[in-house]
Amino acid sequence: MTADLTESAFLAVCRGERPTHVPVWFMRQAGRSLPEYREIRGPGSINHAIANPDLATEITLQPVRRYGVDAAILFSDIVTPVHAIGFGIDIKPGVGPVAEKPIRSAEDLSRLRVLDPDVDMPYVLETVRNLVTELDVPLIGFAGAPFTVASYLIEGGPSKNKALTKSMMLNEPALFAEILDRLADMAIASLTSQVQAGASAVQLFDSWAGCLSPHLYESHVLSASQKIFEAVASLGVPRIHFGINTGELLPLMRSAGADVVGVDWLVPLDVARARLGAESILQGNLDPVLCLAEVPQVEAEVRRIIASNDGNDRWIFNLGHGVLPETNPEVLERVVDVVHAEGHLAWA
Repeated sequence: MTADLTESAFLAVCRGERPTHVPVWFMRQAGRSLPEYREIRGPGSINHAIANPDLATEITLQPVRRYGVDAAILFSDIVTPVHAIGFGIDIKPGVGPVAEKPIRSAEDLSRLRVLDPDVDMPYVLETVRNLVTELDVPLIGFAGAPFTVASYLIEGGPSKNKALTKSMMLNEPALFAEILDRLADMAIASLTSQVQAGASAVQLFDSWAGCLSPHLYESHVLSASQKIFEAVASLGVPRIHFGINTGELLPLMRSAGADVVGVDWLVPLDVARARLGAESILQGNLDPVLCLAEVPQVEAEVRRIIASNDGNDRWIFNLGHGVLPETNPEVLERVVDVVHAEGHLAWA
C-alpha cells in the first residue's frame, strides 16, 4: 500500500509551504558508508546491484531506517540509462563511470539511441514500484544532467579539467549540442518513467557544471537542462537542480526551471539567498568532509548552517555533495537529530 505523504515535510518545503520541521536527507545516503550495505552488496559492478530490484530496494531503504531522513533517493546512478542502451559504460570501483569507447565524432552518435525505460531498464521501474509500497517518506527519482553525463562519455571517465569536453564544446558546437540534446531526451524519458512508477520528486544532478564559466554554461549547457525541466513540469512533482562549485551559476541554474536549487558547501545559504531571492527554496549544504570529524564539531557546524539560514522555512537540509564512504553513520544520525530538533526554532 502506498503511504499517505500529505504531511511530508520534504514535499511541503518543495511546494513553498511551511513544514512541521526542517526536512533532511543526504545525497548518497545509501551505499558504502553503511555496514548493512556492505553486508548485502555482493561482488561485481554496482550495475549488477542496480539491476536487481530486490537488492536495490533494500539498499534504498537502509538509510531511511537508520537515519530517519525525510526522503529516500533511488539507488541507481546517473549513467544507468546510458549503460542500459548499450553505449558501453561501466562504473569502476574507486574510479567512477568509464566509457570503453568515448565519443570522438558524429559517427559515435549512433550509440546514443532513444531510451525506452520499460524495455531498457525495467529493473529500475520495478525498484521504484517496490519502494513506494514500503516507504513512509517520499522517494526522489533522479537523472544526470546532459553536461555531466556528456563529460564522462567524451572524456572516457572522470576528468579534473574536462579538457576534451570543453574542446568539443568550442570546436564542434553542433556535435556537442546534439550530444546534450540526446542526453536530455534520455533524462526526460528516465525521469518520466520514475515518476509514473511512483517517485514523488526528481533531482537533476549537474555535478560537474561548476567547471564552466557563466558564459559557457549559458551558451552551451543551459538550454538542455531547461528542456528537461520543462518536459517534466507536467508530471506535477517537485524538481531539484544540483551542482558542485556552482556558486557563480546559481541564478542561471535556477532559470533552468527547477523548484528547488541545491547549494554546495562553498556558498553560504545567506549568500545563495541574496543571489536567488528570499523566496527561493534551497537545499544544502554541510561539507561532507566535515562529517569525518567528531560529533561535537559536526553538531557545531550544523548549528552554524542553521543560523546562516536566518529563519527561512524554505529550506531542505542536505550535504553540499554526497556522503563519503568513510563516514561514520552515527555522525549522520546525530546530524538528523539536531536538524529535526533545532532547525525550525529560528523560523521567522
